[in-house]
Amino acid sequence: MANSAWRRVLAPTVAVAAALALTGCLQNPDAGRGGGLAADAEPEEGDGVVTVLGAFGGQEEAAFLESLKEFEDSSGIDVQYVPDQDFTTTILLKVNSGDAPDIGLFPQPGGVEQMVGMGKVIPIDRYLDYDTLNSTLVPGFLDAARFEGRVYATPMRMAVKSIVWYPKKAYDEGGWNTEPADLGELSEVADQIRKDTDAPPWCIGWGSDQATGWVGTDWVEEYMLRLWGPDVYDDWVDHRIPFNDERVVAAIEAYGDLANKPGNVLGGATGIITTPFSDAMVPAFEDPPGCYLMRQGNFATGFFPEDVQANLDDDIGIFVFPPAVDGFKGQPILGGGDLAAAFSYDADTIEFMKFLSSDKFGGAWAQAGGWLSPHKTFDASQYPDETTRQIAEMATTADVFRYDASDLMPKEVGSDTFWKAMVEYQTGSKSAQEAADAIEASWPKSAEDDSASQTGSN
Repeated sequence: MANSAWRRVLAPTVAVAAALALTGCLQNPDAGRGGGLAADAEPEEGDGVVTVLGAFGGQEEAAFLESLKEFEDSSGIDVQYVPDQDFTTTILLKVNSGDAPDIGLFPQPGGVEQMVGMGKVIPIDRYLDYDTLNSTLVPGFLDAARFEGRVYATPMRMAVKSIVWYPKKAYDEGGWNTEPADLGELSEVADQIRKDTDAPPWCIGWGSDQATGWVGTDWVEEYMLRLWGPDVYDDWVDHRIPFNDERVVAAIEAYGDLANKPGNVLGGATGIITTPFSDAMVPAFEDPPGCYLMRQGNFATGFFPEDVQANLDDDIGIFVFPPAVDGFKGQPILGGGDLAAAFSYDADTIEFMKFLSSDKFGGAWAQAGGWLSPHKTFDASQYPDETTRQIAEMATTADVFRYDASDLMPKEVGSDTFWKAMVEYQTGSKSAQEAADAIEASWPKSAEDDSASQTGSN
């Protein structure tokens, strides 16, 4: 899938990252690790071939390769892409054996950090103009691959999570607000839907077999960004504040105020846990709808009924999950994406990384569907429908973008105790404070040491 959260449901990966605040890495381009390069090293001559390893195959692979044809024809460089569903394991084995590809396409920042810790990744300031690149990207995206004050990978695909979906025809007939300015107005919309239809406004499902709970982590991340802003969010991710900090507890409780309000969610607390996340919005397409609102990432369209997918612009409406009334003064976006990291320092690899990290990459993929550019300057007319263009605009007009927190945290937390404790909170067996305390107790000591070291080097 094009979305990192969905991919982690299938295959959780090592996800320990330090998304440190922007510190102007080009002012000290030799700070931190440099992939084993000398400060004055010049790129090697290319051999006409660039090897790439990634996690996506099938239709996504075909669309990716189609997007490279113009580059290959104009540059004369042969890009050889190899898909591997067990990417995280394979890239580690290849790097350790001295058989690394020229470029790795990482579905999560944690894998990049692992390679950085081994001194194997070339920092992007060796071959890209950081300021020019950053000026075209959705604000904050580059921080996902910032370790020890230096950026080691660049985004080549974006996923957007902060989307509220609704059944367009029924919603328009109800005359409800399609652009709530803040969470207070969104709550008023939900109350009005419940009053007008006698149906629960929210469609929420967490069911995901052994990964049940990841949807709940996304909700907490949304509230962390909106209540406290990106700086506190980054401190939380990097464990510069404990997981049981009062602000984190407040974010969990804010989600609970929505999800556990009587009559607010189809199926109530029990239904949230037992409903598969992929089926959460199915009742919204009934006549009359069984529920109306779902907060979920852009990948959700792949689970809609086929007739809805075929008629997306007419059947589905969307708006951005809005900011808090008295929280961060701006519109944040939660998301994810694929990051390109270079293991080779030669002319051909550099040329391809420049293309891959530009707003010229991805046109054919965008037209095929299921792909979003992380660039504000990407030609949005290449997207296949108005819904996708709206989603892209949500991200490109946002004040700040932050990568999914649980994908950045140690795997013992992000894809284990955080999931489990959210399930315990949702079922009522733990309070928000107890859930946060349990997660805090699980945070690995080695990750604390790494975070302290990275903070000190910033």
